[in-house]
Amino acid sequence: MASMVQDEPTGDVVASGGSAPREKKLNVFARIALFIRQVFAELRKVVTPTRQELGKFTAVVLGFVVVMMAIVYGLDVLFVWITAYVFGIPAA
Repeated sequence: MASMVQDEPTGDVVASGGSAPREKKLNVFARIALFIRQVFAELRKVVTPTRQELGKFTAVVLGFVVVMMAIVYGLDVLFVWITAYVFGIPAA
């Protein structure tokens, strides 16, 4: 037969409630210093693109913006035409 599956957690995943010693809370200045150290550690992980990559990324973004502008312009013209047709306004 298949083994029984328990719905109750075994306690391995969740830390015990009161038996573990609590860490001492840092004061305000220590927390600020820790935050600044963590910010610098994250900034060291940042990879800056090369000039060639930056040019490609810029071209892709500008191309996407032009395509989206064309789509919005086309929909605007379509809705103006539909509105003019529905309300019987002659086209200029």
